[in-house]
Amino acid sequence: MAKDVVEAIRKSNAGKVKVAVSDIDGVLRGKYLHRDKFFSAVDGGFGFCDVVFGWDMHDQCYDNAQLTGWQHGFPDALARLDLSTHRKVPWDNNVDFFLGDFVTADGKPHPACPRQTLKRVLARAEKMGFGAMVGAEYEFFNFAETPQSWNEKKGVGPTTLTPGMFGYSLLRANLNREYFNALMDECAAFGIPIEGLHTETGPGVYEVAIQFSEALEQADRALLFKTAAKEIGHRFGIMPSFMAKWNASYPGCSGHLHQSLTDGKKNLFHDAKGKNGGMSKLFESYLAGQCAVLMEMAPMFWPTINSYKRLVDGFWAPVKPTWAVDNRTASFRVIPGSSKSMRLETRCPGADMNPYLATAAVIAAGLHGVEKGFKLTQKPIHGSNQGSEHIPRAPRTLIETTRNLKQSKVARDWFGDEFVDHFAATREWEWRQWLDAVTDWELKRYFEII
Repeated sequence: MAKDVVEAIRKSNAGKVKVAVSDIDGVLRGKYLHRDKFFSAVDGGFGFCDVVFGWDMHDQCYDNAQLTGWQHGFPDALARLDLSTHRKVPWDNNVDFFLGDFVTADGKPHPACPRQTLKRVLARAEKMGFGAMVGAEYEFFNFAETPQSWNEKKGVGPTTLTPGMFGYSLLRANLNREYFNALMDECAAFGIPIEGLHTETGPGVYEVAIQFSEALEQADRALLFKTAAKEIGHRFGIMPSFMAKWNASYPGCSGHLHQSLTDGKKNLFHDAKGKNGGMSKLFESYLAGQCAVLMEMAPMFWPTINSYKRLVDGFWAPVKPTWAVDNRTASFRVIPGSSKSMRLETRCPGADMNPYLATAAVIAAGLHGVEKGFKLTQKPIHGSNQGSEHIPRAPRTLIETTRNLKQSKVARDWFGDEFVDHFAATREWEWRQWLDAVTDWELKRYFEII
């Protein structure tokens, strides 16, 4: 199939292809390649400056990184195209598109590459006899802004696409039906099939459910959806935002991850004779693993300063590592059903997650429980967190969770020391940028009165 893709491009009149990789923050970084360069890259890869792992989302270089940095001169890293990711971009003249992975000079997976980090977890799962199936959901606010108008507003007072709180509204969706339909139709043509798209509670907020797939493919789809929404939205004068919490008055934006394990033939989470709607013993150990250790990996699904503003009691986002059967106030929602639908929904991550890293974290935590034979001794909550009084609340700051990640033996076991140390350094950098910032809140609170 890969050969067929390359041969089809060779026979076409296409003068270029588009290629991209994920940086640490889950921002898509890419370029166009001349067709001749592309054919060369198919065989030997291509150079991509390793600064994509050495700077933040605003291209400010980290001063505390060891894997890359000024001390190494920011050389080219080798990126290899994954031909199985081939797509055509319908809103860009159907240009051929590929995702890539980074490898080291000796051909090994690059320790800082988010896509490679997920692949390492999935390879270990395969050795255990499991494949992971995942479905991602995003909530995201939409604004009547452009990059230029937002810059002129100096980052204050964005205009929401629609007013009021109106979830599941056909009326609000119809107000921007060209954009709404373009998201559904063009994403499908781009290889991101959307299972559902609707308005959520909040002005201009939508929720998308991406059709489930094998875990790596799902992470690809989730990453690409963010860029697709932004590029499609720009055509309509709309700016989507996947920020976890843009306004204290409104609910935040989640990035829920649905998971199940398979042996290639059946859903291993389902047992018709199991408890809690048909949970298998394997499912119970997987869930127990997430309850026990997922919070040690929190920066991988709460990666920004803003992530923790979403963790407010009574605002839908779960704030403790709790589980329940079909209860949306829990972090881990067991969704009972048939062998086709039985799954776990991990509701902790925000829409600001890097889907490769968040997916790696939830699967690693679950499989740690399977590997160690954990028993599900924690009781399910009921109602709105009833029964969770004894469970500690999740930390409220990035620096707290980053310190926990650095000390986590489980994280180091599953992701490797080099990744953990590098990723923790990037989060420490992010925290320091926050410490140095003077915010509107401070000006409003102290400028006149103090």
